[in-house]
Amino acid sequence: MLGRSIFLCGLLAASGTASAVTIYKYTDANGVVTYTDKAVAGAAVFVFRDRMVEHLEQQVKLETKKHAGGETLQVRNDLYAPVEVELSITGAQNAIGAPEQPIRWVLPPRSAIRLATLTPRDPGKAMQYKPKLRYALGDPRPQPLAYRYALPWVGGPFRLTQGANGRYSHFTPKGRYAMDIAMPEGTPIIAARGGTVVKIENSQSGRGKNPSGNFVRILHDDGTMGVYLHLMRGSVLVHEGQRVATGTSLARSGNTGNSSGPHLHFVVQRNVGLALESIPYDFSQPVDTLPNFAVVKGN
Repeated sequence: MLGRSIFLCGLLAASGTASAVTIYKYTDANGVVTYTDKAVAGAAVFVFRDRMVEHLEQQVKLETKKHAGGETLQVRNDLYAPVEVELSITGAQNAIGAPEQPIRWVLPPRSAIRLATLTPRDPGKAMQYKPKLRYALGDPRPQPLAYRYALPWVGGPFRLTQGANGRYSHFTPKGRYAMDIAMPEGTPIIAARGGTVVKIENSQSGRGKNPSGNFVRILHDDGTMGVYLHLMRGSVLVHEGQRVATGTSLARSGNTGNSSGPHLHFVVQRNVGLALESIPYDFSQPVDTLPNFAVVKGN
C-alpha cells in the first residue's frame, strides 16, 4: 500500500508546477490499484480536494445582547489565537447606529468586543437588519520573520513527494507553498517551530468529513502558523492553548482526510487580510538527508 502511495506521490512530484493535473485511478483484475496521468480505458478521474477546513463557528461567535435601549452586537473569540473579524449590516430599517461601512477589528485570544449598538428610531416598532460576520484566524499586521524550520518528524530519511506549486493539489492560496513528505503511518511528528497550539483535530478516521484529516495548528510569535495535516487518529498529544517548543512531540503521521497515501502535509500560513494564505519557508536541512533523530528544543 505504501509502495503504491509513494508511486502516486512520485507521479505528482514529477508532473510539474504550472497548473492542475488530472490524475486517473483504476483497479485491475487482481485488485491492484494504479494511479496515472493517462486516460486509460476503465480509469476514473481521481478527485483530490486538499482544502483545509477548520470549523470556527463554535469559537468565533456574533452575539446579540438585547436591552432597554435596543440591541448590542458583540463578537466573542474563544480561540487561543487572535482573529480578524468584519461585521457588516444591511437592510437596516428603523435602526439608528447601523454602520454604513463594514467594521473590521482584530480580537485578541479569548476576548470579546462590542462592535455596534442599534436603537429603534421609533420605539413602538421593531428594528429590522441583517448582520453578516466574516472572520479569519490570525492577525494580519505582523510581518513574518526569516526562520529556518526544523524537520517536523523523527526518523527517515523520507522523500518529498509534492512541493510548492505542485500541480496536483498545491496550487490554491492556502496550500501553494505546502510540502508533502511520504512516510510510514505512525512516524513521530514534532514541532518544527515553537509557539502556541491553537487548533487540533484528533478523532477523524480514514477520509472522514474533513479533507485535512487530523491536524495540529501552531501559532508562532511572528503571527505565522505551522499546520501539520493527515495525522493518525487519536495520536495528537498536545491541547489547544498549550505552549510548545521546537522538537515537542505533537502526534504521529497518518493517512486521514483527503490523503493520497501515508504522508505528512506541512504548511506555513498567515492571515493576509480576512484570508489565510500559505507562505514560502525553508527547512534547516534537506528533506531527504540523514535521519532526523534529535532536535534541540527551543523557540
